[in-house]
Amino acid sequence: MSSPVSSQTSNLPVVETRRPSTGILLVLRRMRTPIIVLIGIFALSTVGLTLVPGEDPQGNPHRLSIFEAFYFMAYTASTIGFGELPYPFTPAQRLWVTVSIFMAVTGWAYAIGSLLSLMQDRAFRAALARRHFVNKVRHLGEPFLVLVGYGNATRSLARSLDEMGRRFVVVDDDEERIAGVELDAYRADSPALLGNARDTEVMALAGAAHPRCEGVVALTGDDDTNLDVAMTVGLLRPGLPVIARTSSRDIADRMELFGASEVVNPLDRFGDHLRILLRSPASYQLMVWLTSSPGSPLPPRRDPLPTGRWVVSGDGRFGRELTEDLRAEGIEVDLVGGGHPDSTSDSVQAGDLDAEHLQGAVAFVAATESDMTNLWLLRTAQQMNPDLFLVALQNRASNARLYESAGVDFGMLPAELIVHEVLARLANPELMQFLPRVPHMGEEWSDAMVERLVSAGGDGAPDLWRIVLDQREAPGVQHWLSDGHLTLSDLLRDPHDRDHALHIVPLVHVRDEEGTIAPEPELLLEPGDVLLLAAPASARRTLADTLAHPSTAAYVVEDRVVPSSWVWRKLTRTSL
Repeated sequence: MSSPVSSQTSNLPVVETRRPSTGILLVLRRMRTPIIVLIGIFALSTVGLTLVPGEDPQGNPHRLSIFEAFYFMAYTASTIGFGELPYPFTPAQRLWVTVSIFMAVTGWAYAIGSLLSLMQDRAFRAALARRHFVNKVRHLGEPFLVLVGYGNATRSLARSLDEMGRRFVVVDDDEERIAGVELDAYRADSPALLGNARDTEVMALAGAAHPRCEGVVALTGDDDTNLDVAMTVGLLRPGLPVIARTSSRDIADRMELFGASEVVNPLDRFGDHLRILLRSPASYQLMVWLTSSPGSPLPPRRDPLPTGRWVVSGDGRFGRELTEDLRAEGIEVDLVGGGHPDSTSDSVQAGDLDAEHLQGAVAFVAATESDMTNLWLLRTAQQMNPDLFLVALQNRASNARLYESAGVDFGMLPAELIVHEVLARLANPELMQFLPRVPHMGEEWSDAMVERLVSAGGDGAPDLWRIVLDQREAPGVQHWLSDGHLTLSDLLRDPHDRDHALHIVPLVHVRDEEGTIAPEPELLLEPGDVLLLAAPASARRTLADTLAHPSTAAYVVEDRVVPSSWVWRKLTRTSL
């Protein structure tokens, strides 16, 4: 995302001023009769007490005024009880007060019961929760994302965003999932709204119309919901970045037509990952590592996938597309099950697999949308040919141990793929210019890049750092940038000893929206260039000194010692 806050004018309906009054209206509607009953009892008791005759201490007749009767009934009905006033009551007055007390107790019981019933009412609780949510979103003072749906993929994404210090709000139509947002106990307050994201007003309440909203991420398992979100935001707030999930290419085209900035298809990614692994295990290792959370250990490099005939069993379109991906890499593939063009069903049937398909095959892929079906396919294929290389699409993270027990050689979890890709797009958009080119660079190049990254920062996933060489982020080097005398290697020199380079690996250089991966050290930098660097925290702090202070930059670029103070530069007659 190029900007933390969209500058586009929002056309989403402003409903925040209407929604908060819903709770008050419900209270007035549900409590109308109990309140009228209480008022009636109180009025009857007060008026009756003024009509019942009393006596003063001298035995003269005395009647309470309206105010005195009102005052007495007020503290009597509320159980405070200050005694009889202004004189001791007569038996008739006490009889009336006794009747009034019983009427008040009955009225209060009715009113309190109605109030408790209202507090348990789902509509009332939803109205209160919505009002509380709207207030929290309205007062968000920093950029935030709207996450639509709170399934496995979104939950993992939310945890990663929270660790990165990024704010977000959640929208889901499942009450248990919304409650799960609170139970997950994020570091920052994360408002959650119960509602259908296909409703335009719900998206407005969720903050899509908020000036601090920096994007919408729709990762629900329902393609129609994700499409509705992309269309709603694209039509009513054009320019706001949207990342949406879909398993259909037709829906992906529609999303892109309405301005979705990124469309993630996890099923397509499954085939892409297999192709990359077939082409270059080192490239696959590098890509997985760079899209992992910072500090994640370097994944082991996989052995090359077996070459020979593969057997794919997958549902419908996905089975056919996976077969096409493998055939594009020169792999001979047999497609069985619902994905076969001659099949009358989109699902795998019991008789689809037989020994004829698996004899002489080197690998078997179980890629349906049901984990139980995949496990059954794997076990059946393994019994027919024990030497098969087993590949599986894992749909639920909770079934990881089942797949491990089934002896899967290569498995992939769509939710994990989604999280890695979305995080890469959110945290470092320039990384998405790097990753697609890696498989085309070859095994040796990828192996060398892994070695450089390990040498610079160890075997934990590198911390990626994006810098813009402008006046705000790099004021110390603007003089050399403007003169065209600053190379990438000069910028990355150690300011403590310029003969040594900092432990920083440049991954991407962007100029005029054109990206270059792994730029050469001799590259001449210009004002406004963007660099994506992989660097440990210590190297980042050191480079920050060069970027901020012209005196430090003078040393690393020209090997000149220049006083940092303007006064000392004048006294020593030195200049930058």
